[in-house]
Amino acid sequence: MKVVVTGATGNVGSAVVRSLLRDEHVREIVGLARRRPRLALPKTTWVQADVTRDDLRAHFAGADAVVHLAWLIQPSRDEAVTHRVNVEGSARVFAAAAEAGVGAIVYASSVGAYSPGPKDRAVDESWPTGGIESSFYARHKAAVERILDSFEAADPEVRVVRLRPGLIFQREAATEIRRLFAGPLLPNALVRRGLIPVVPRIERLRFQAVHTHDVAEAYRLAAVTEGARGAFNIAAEPVLDPDVLGEALGARPIRVPAGLLRALADLTWRLRLQPTPAGWVDMALAVPILDTSRARHELGWQPTHSSVDALLELIAGMHDGAGLETPPLDPATSGPSRVREFLTGVGQRTD
Repeated sequence: MKVVVTGATGNVGSAVVRSLLRDEHVREIVGLARRRPRLALPKTTWVQADVTRDDLRAHFAGADAVVHLAWLIQPSRDEAVTHRVNVEGSARVFAAAAEAGVGAIVYASSVGAYSPGPKDRAVDESWPTGGIESSFYARHKAAVERILDSFEAADPEVRVVRLRPGLIFQREAATEIRRLFAGPLLPNALVRRGLIPVVPRIERLRFQAVHTHDVAEAYRLAAVTEGARGAFNIAAEPVLDPDVLGEALGARPIRVPAGLLRALADLTWRLRLQPTPAGWVDMALAVPILDTSRARHELGWQPTHSSVDALLELIAGMHDGAGLETPPLDPATSGPSRVREFLTGVGQRTD
């Protein structure tokens, strides 16, 4: 089996490639990325390609499955750029896969694709995927879901799988996640359990996470399982709420109005103190809790890490400045004293 992975050098993509390596049915892996990594892996060929402009059909030729992970979270200040990659680039990937005769597409959707939903119970994959209007990330995820709806109607012979995971954490993604969501002003030394004094207690601040290695295994199963079709929610237990976070971090939950948290995120983003716009707060407070029964029963997927373990591993990695030898994850890409992050603009550079 030949599998092509787009966005193969990021947090999820690098783990998906390594998960596929362990599958005896996978004979060849092609990893597509905008920047070629130094990482050498068996059965893996790295290809430098941009989903927005390069001819993808040649790279997809002979593939049994394409796992589409290429996505931009930054620049948060230029939606034309992120839309071109996330939405238009995804449409190009799907079209090229069909033209190349690829048998299966596994797409990286997200909990962010869902419309606002309940926090006191879990919803299955039938929940509407209208996204959260104030979040460009959620809008883009919802838009690609609509593109896939049309694609499936036009090309029913292609097996399409959509994974909708919660937040995805691992130690090796620490530098990338810190750069994308916190920015260069957060000192690594202050990111550690016991040094985070408080967490906000907000009624709807309840979300889910999953370890990168576990979500990578879900992508592998989706790619190699012949009968897998449709959407699958992916998340680990427990649900992360203020009490769980407080216990995990050794912090005290303090009641904070949701509007204050949003205003603070918006102000610091506008002042270019950090790269995350307020839409991310809106999305965190709006998206539903996920029922993962379908993935467990139909894919045979089981997480091996708890959501708390994944979060604590990420925090420890941030403290240590951890990363991996791929351009998105390599700590060296930030430059000495994070100078490149400052020079390219907080929230302005592509990831």
